Amino acid sequence: MKTIKVLFIASSDDKFGDTSNRTGVWLEELAAPYYVFTDMGFALTIASPNGGPVPLDPKSESIMMATQTTKRFLKDEVAMSFIADSTQLEDVKASDFDAVFLPGGHGTLWDIADNIIVKQLLEAFDSEKKPIGAVGHGVVGLLLLENDNGELLIKGKQLTGFSNSEEQSTGLDKVASFLVETKLVSVGALYSKRDNYLSHVVIDDNIITGQNPASSDGVAKKMAVLLPLPKEKAIVKSVVL
Repeated sequence: MKTIKVLFIASSDDKFGDTSNRTGVWLEELAAPYYVFTDMGFALTIASPNGGPVPLDPKSESIMMATQTTKRFLKDEVAMSFIADSTQLEDVKASDFDAVFLPGGHGTLWDIADNIIVKQLLEAFDSEKKPIGAVGHGVVGLLLLENDNGELLIKGKQLTGFSNSEEQSTGLDKVASFLVETKLVSVGALYSKRDNYLSHVVIDDNIITGQNPASSDGVAKKMAVLLPLPKEKAIVKSVVL
């Protein structure tokens, strides 16, 4: 059996827009799928708009937000080297991978949401019905995708992502360039959510989305289930968990 290859697409942005406030990738949303995939023997590659080190949101590394998974990641030399030197997005080919995962963190609002290379890569994954996973703010990577008719791909799709109430709970709803829930609804996605910070995973065809950090593990596991399926088998059309 061939080795399954998964591409991570992460933000390079480490600041909130023009402010001095630091942000980056939310660690749990990267660490949980990292271990789901590596523990299953998948080969991983991480790419970002700028290449090089992937910035982590300092808050996600704090003791207050620590989980067993994030503690494991921060002490894991191999895991830390994984994010130390990401590939530039322009050097990546979708055809080299079996699936793609987008972790969240506020940085995605500035360099992933309107990124044309991300759009082209994800459209290539979707054209072959390869699993596309995204969590929290990482879901914004789906906003620009178009189908063969030039229509927004996520219009009419069941999705989730970081909710407005979760954003308000962070106190960053006035700083963020836009609210994920509001944006998804505005473009016609069939958005759903659970209470703040409870795991919520939604599957619609080959697109698997998670609401928040607690959903990261679930998204990765659902992606892993889809990956070994023979091409002739139909992928589950729509499931909300």
